[in-house]
Amino acid sequence: MTMPKRLPLATLTATVIATMLLLSVGLAYIGVTWYATYLDESITSGLTPEAASAYKALNAGRAPDGQAVIALVEHLNALDAETDLKIQLAALVCGLVSALVCAVIGIYLARRIARPLEDLTVAADALTSGDFSVRVTTSPGGTREVSSLVDTFNALATGLDSMEKRLRFNNMAIAHELRTPLTILRGGLQGMVDGVFPLERQSISDLLLQVEGLGRIVEDLRTLSLAIGQKLVMQRQPLDVAEVVQAVIAVAGPMLDDAGLKVETDLRPARISADPSRVRQAVLALLDNARRYAGAGGWLRCETERLADGGVVIRILDRGPGFPEDMDAVAVNPFWRGDPSRSRATGGTGLGLSVVEAIAAAHGGHLAFANRPDGGAMVAIHLGPEGGTPSAPQQNSSPTP
Repeated sequence: MTMPKRLPLATLTATVIATMLLLSVGLAYIGVTWYATYLDESITSGLTPEAASAYKALNAGRAPDGQAVIALVEHLNALDAETDLKIQLAALVCGLVSALVCAVIGIYLARRIARPLEDLTVAADALTSGDFSVRVTTSPGGTREVSSLVDTFNALATGLDSMEKRLRFNNMAIAHELRTPLTILRGGLQGMVDGVFPLERQSISDLLLQVEGLGRIVEDLRTLSLAIGQKLVMQRQPLDVAEVVQAVIAVAGPMLDDAGLKVETDLRPARISADPSRVRQAVLALLDNARRYAGAGGWLRCETERLADGGVVIRILDRGPGFPEDMDAVAVNPFWRGDPSRSRATGGTGLGLSVVEAIAAAHGGHLAFANRPDGGAMVAIHLGPEGGTPSAPQQNSSPTP
């Protein structure tokens, strides 16, 4: 359906003003003309027979009698001052009536133009009070500027509503993530203080694991906070992404071996200006995610490639269970886990892919993910060239076999 073309506010205002002026002049002209005709008829009906015959002769184009003309002129001179006053009063009354009619019409049109602004004011008050579900409908006859303002307001309200829901979910998720390790720590320490649990090295080591888990949550949250403040990537420098990935794989080798993953690589040279510590953090997060959830596949492949636009891509492919149907929630929602039933068994904070997405976005890129046709998943980190425009995510891109 084609949307009706909306006029700019300046054009509509000028059109309304010009229409009101023309209407005012037209009403005044019609009123004065009508009253002049009425006045002419009343004067004619009051003429003497001799003056009336002269008036009729003049209207018919004949020469009237001299005495009749004199009688007509004398009669008109006697009514001259009174007639002028009546015409002036008629012009004044018609002008006032036309101005009043145009004012009423103008007020109606002005209120119709300003009604969306009144609705916006009411909606803004509701938005200020915390009601992010409020929306404003665009009137069919609205101006282009008002329509654009309404659309912008609705987009802002939608964004705030989504942000508020996400914040509420994140707060609940953070409380949920922190509750379990804190409960374990409190129970273990309290048991040691009360003498229920022996003060042994193994017990303390188990509690330290919970402290490390808390540390990972705090660090991931800090990373996301830096990303929101656009302070995640502070030191870019030229590097070869293939070398960085190779170094991370070497460090994570024992971890991947314990998970039973055989690693294959196709690391092509891919130089770019990036923050090496953040790139290492992103790659390590993906490898750790694959270790937790794709270990049963027994296979992992890492690829790097330089793109035509000057950016690079890092791909991690596996033969694990893949992503669920709600794939959009993977990088959008922090604390996302594909299978809640295995969250505690595999460990992790659920923030991994959100952190990777934040790092990719800070480098002008994005995170792409898809299920492979022959089973498993593909996750790709796209890093854009320094100063380039961030590229749009392509979550349904075809993975490399």
